[in-house]
Amino acid sequence: MIHPTKLMRGAFLALAILGAAPLAGPSIPLLGVVTAQAQEQLVGSVLFEGNRRFSDSQLLAMVDVSASGIYSQQRVASDIESIRQAYDRDGFLSVSVTSRTEATTDGRVRVIFVVNEGNRAGIAAINFTGNNAFGGNSLKSTMLTKETGLLSWLFKDDGYDEQKLAVDRERIRLYYASRGYPDAQVTSVGEYDAARNAYFINFTINEGQKYEFANVGIETSITGLNTDALRGTVQTGEGGNYSVTDLQETIEEMAYEATVQGYSFVDVRARLDRDVANGTFNVTYLVDEGARLYVERINITGNTKTRDFVIRRELEFAEGDAFNRALVVRGRKNIDALGFFSSVNVTTGPGSAADRVVVNIAVTETSTGEYGATAGYSTQDGILGEVSLTERNFLGRGQYLRAAIGASQSGRTFDFSFTEPRFMGLKVATGVDVYHRIDDENSATVYGSQSTGGQLRAGMPLTSDLSATVFVGMERKVIKDTDAPTSVLVTNGQEFHKAFVGYTLTWNGVDDVKKPTEGLFATFTQQYVGWDHSLIRSEARARYYVPLLDDSGIVGSVRGQAGVINDLSGNGVHAVEAFSPGSQLIRGFEGRGLGPRLTNGEFLGAVAYAGASAEIQFPIPGVPENYGVSGAIWADAAWVDGVNVPRLGGNTVDPNSIDVPWRTSIGASLIWDSPFGPLRGDFAHVLNKSTTDRTQVFQLTMSTLF
Repeated sequence: MIHPTKLMRGAFLALAILGAAPLAGPSIPLLGVVTAQAQEQLVGSVLFEGNRRFSDSQLLAMVDVSASGIYSQQRVASDIESIRQAYDRDGFLSVSVTSRTEATTDGRVRVIFVVNEGNRAGIAAINFTGNNAFGGNSLKSTMLTKETGLLSWLFKDDGYDEQKLAVDRERIRLYYASRGYPDAQVTSVGEYDAARNAYFINFTINEGQKYEFANVGIETSITGLNTDALRGTVQTGEGGNYSVTDLQETIEEMAYEATVQGYSFVDVRARLDRDVANGTFNVTYLVDEGARLYVERINITGNTKTRDFVIRRELEFAEGDAFNRALVVRGRKNIDALGFFSSVNVTTGPGSAADRVVVNIAVTETSTGEYGATAGYSTQDGILGEVSLTERNFLGRGQYLRAAIGASQSGRTFDFSFTEPRFMGLKVATGVDVYHRIDDENSATVYGSQSTGGQLRAGMPLTSDLSATVFVGMERKVIKDTDAPTSVLVTNGQEFHKAFVGYTLTWNGVDDVKKPTEGLFATFTQQYVGWDHSLIRSEARARYYVPLLDDSGIVGSVRGQAGVINDLSGNGVHAVEAFSPGSQLIRGFEGRGLGPRLTNGEFLGAVAYAGASAEIQFPIPGVPENYGVSGAIWADAAWVDGVNVPRLGGNTVDPNSIDVPWRTSIGASLIWDSPFGPLRGDFAHVLNKSTTDRTQVFQLTMSTLF
């Protein structure tokens, strides 16, 4: 208990000390207590001047004086160095950064960083020494670092960065290791030329000896494992160049095949026996039981937008399942293929017990929303374009949403699509498409129309390369024919209704859908069209790609397509449902530019067609690979049925429109993988045509697989 008398004495003593403090003077400490005075300035705002490469918000994140709110010379000096280093990493070697301060009315200080960026240092040249097997252009195409060119201001890929060069050295080494040179060594030196404000990068390559694969075998200690099925996964064929990539892919595919057979704990390794004298490797794949491990937990981080279940459903295993490294690798590839993330990193760690494994998936989100603008040109339609809004990861659920408006001199289009890639959690993609299309009257069509319709669809994979899609829908078409000359096949205001149901089979065997170099891509579609019509429409398209010269970028392809309409009504196919062959069948012809016409010049359409094309695509010498520009030469041929024609309605076919059944053309193209999509300009020369066919010399379109 505190005594009241003692409490009063303590209070009087404290008052006495406080009263004596002014008499003691500032230099005399009282009771061992030292007083100090400090004055701190608060930062009111941080501004930047002269910055073009980095925005104010980017620079603001680099400086500490803004985050702390307290001004000091040391902190500002440190921030100046942080800004300078950021510019230095981006190639601005002559940058200078200073600062000044201004007092504000509220007693604070405004800090202003003044940036003099100077000129950005580029890459004057990338040179190679010792590269006897592969040309410099082939090696440059594998690198992240690019030489300075006309479009470097857009791509910003010509900066000197030691970390990026380290990645480039490894990329070149893997390029060699995947093409017969397992012992290749790569070094590089960068030299700065102050006079040109640019770097010269010199790579020295020791290629080593070239090797091929010789005998390839499979050994297993697992009873009941079907090794014949495993042989189908082998990509290291006898006589082929040694490839570390093919070795790794074979191991992964073989382990997955064993897992499909029910052996979840399989472990696949490759034993290599080198024969230096003959320059070969004998390969034996050892397939054995691995450690019995189980997935205890799957941790997913970095997905600020994408829902966890969107990532988890790409894995072929769940928590509690057997741990299989092949499934982990396949899962990482599936997640990466979504296109929602700029990076996907999968690691494993120990679980709570010796037989438990924790799988950690770290992703970095990337933008999945796109505003698109595309343009094209043809001598018939003139300038045409499309503006679209696409979201590939709608609400973070992995759903696809697209709305587009297109316009040309001959009409307008309005399209909306929505796709759910995993309906009810199954590997079934369902979706809906709705459209409204306006085709104006012109010399090519005589009459116009307004079409409104939509469809429901569902697609699923049948095998690793084959998929199927079924669809059902309907359409209402209203004819617009008010200008002379008027049509003799339809009347203004006439309506056509149709309901349709069908399917599409797609074979995707190409190595890269966006830029294929080998493999087959093919589709086959059939649909029944009813209501005001009764017919079956069938169309098939296929294109086969093959590299013509190894590592040259020269790719050859052959394309074939055909279509036929079978009338079930007995009255013939109406012209509004007939094929309208044009430049999509053979280049050098306008849309609705070839095929049967009436004697008054009105286009009739076709009930059957076939076409073939051969093309060689190649990089343009002297144009950097990162510009995405390539060239092509081609030859097309097409046949349009002029005997079996759509319903004539008492009219007569012009014999001059069908006097030559086969049309041919040759030409050259420029292809640009632009930020708006792959644009293609075709220059065509028609060799063979019917008398009334309508041709065009040039067209600009979007490049597609077909």
